[in-house]
Amino acid sequence: MSFMQEIEKNMDIVEKKEAGGRVYELGYLLVPTIPEDEVGAMYGNLKELVATHAGVMISDDMPRMIPLAYEMLKVTQNIRSKFTNAYFGWLKFEMDAVQVGDMKKKLDLDPNVLRFLIIKTVRENTIAAKRFVHREGGVHRKAPGVGVKKEDGVVVEINKEEIDKEIEAMVAA
Repeated sequence: MSFMQEIEKNMDIVEKKEAGGRVYELGYLLVPTIPEDEVGAMYGNLKELVATHAGVMISDDMPRMIPLAYEMLKVTQNIRSKFTNAYFGWLKFEMDAVQVGDMKKKLDLDPNVLRFLIIKTVRENTIAAKRFVHREGGVHRKAPGVGVKKEDGVVVEINKEEIDKEIEAMVAA
């Protein structure tokens, strides 16, 4: 492909994007019989499939082996196979609605794809970020237990009778 052809292809993609391309997410399960060293190639093939259908990648996640919630069947070449594990991955991309239908047909015929789901979504990242919890001195300390309170960093026993008197004084007021 020449440099000018590549530029024209990229301009076509930008024009399609401006013409109202929608954002989709493809969640997929790959059969666990794929050797682990070939999973990356399958992942690359799926990304290439999106690119060949004039899709623009937004984000993705490499497939990883997970246990399935229930046993799934896949019929390939008149052989029924049962699976309890699969490689799960996802791709988020922008594409024209007509192209998504064509891509779906190709995924249906792929013997390595156990199951897939294509949904409309938003461009923004919807994954909840992990919250940072600050701990004193970088060490996790247990909260004071019942009957113990902290005063100026020193743990002091609490007298239950004093607490009862304070509660009664508050209730009476």
